Amino acid sequence: MFWSEEYGRWYLILAAGQEMQIYSSANLKQWKYESSFGHDYGNHGGVWECPDLFRLPIKNATSAGQDKWVLLCNINPGGPFGGSATQYFTGHFDGHRFVCDTKPEVTKWMDYGKDHYAAVSFDNAPDGRRVALAWMSNWQYGNQVPTQQFRSANSVPRDLGLFVDQGETYVSVTPSRELLALRGDKVSHPTAACEILIDLRSQAQPTTITLSNAHHEQVVMTYQPKDHTFSMDRTASGITDFSNHFKAITIAPTHGKLTQLRLFIDKCSVEAFDASGRMAMTNLVFPRVPYDKLTVSKGARVTIYDLK
Repeated sequence: MFWSEEYGRWYLILAAGQEMQIYSSANLKQWKYESSFGHDYGNHGGVWECPDLFRLPIKNATSAGQDKWVLLCNINPGGPFGGSATQYFTGHFDGHRFVCDTKPEVTKWMDYGKDHYAAVSFDNAPDGRRVALAWMSNWQYGNQVPTQQFRSANSVPRDLGLFVDQGETYVSVTPSRELLALRGDKVSHPTAACEILIDLRSQAQPTTITLSNAHHEQVVMTYQPKDHTFSMDRTASGITDFSNHFKAITIAPTHGKLTQLRLFIDKCSVEAFDASGRMAMTNLVFPRVPYDKLTVSKGARVTIYDLK
């Protein structure tokens, strides 16, 4: 639910089975049904949940004031690699109807990992920013993960924006700037909680990034510049036998060249971002001991910060 200065009304977005319904109100008491969206658009492999509707500016727009509306639609199941995920639609909202600007068969994913779901954003955040958080798990195994005293966590906060690639508009995802305050000392190897910056100097050959430990557990990430893809292989990441759905190789389009990767490593998660926001991938991992070794292909520069 949000207030629109432009239209002078409150709006409520309701997930109703396989569609999103839009209601308006002047007083938060009486509500008027305006319209619905979703028939034949995007992915319908599961229930539509956790809706969100907001306006974002387009990065590097040719003229000031260019923006579009974004409708978030979390879905379970139906994700790109099975289970839960967050899809979205871009378009226009006139106070009554949301009109998508892409073909009905097009599906856009906010994050290409297995563990990014129920993403919602903060309305009216400072400086006009749109900050989103996701539940960092997947209903395929959310009740079986090998943890004690808790069941999963939230993702790191992400700032959302828009960019255009080959005439299509996409949501950009970058780690919120407040995360910079968590940086501690520079260290020579990964720690249980760290941020890793990888500057990719070569665009001719694939770049392989491997996190590993003494138990021969590893997460292998690969950037393929010719294919414009980034992948993460967690099949040998640690404890994986609690669910047949957990072992996975997730692959994301990069929408162009990557120049810097930002990796946020915690005790049971790896969150990978293109520094410019064109790719995000969130995956749980359960190593028996923290990853303390990093191997990166030649032609990349690495900086590691311990996180406070």
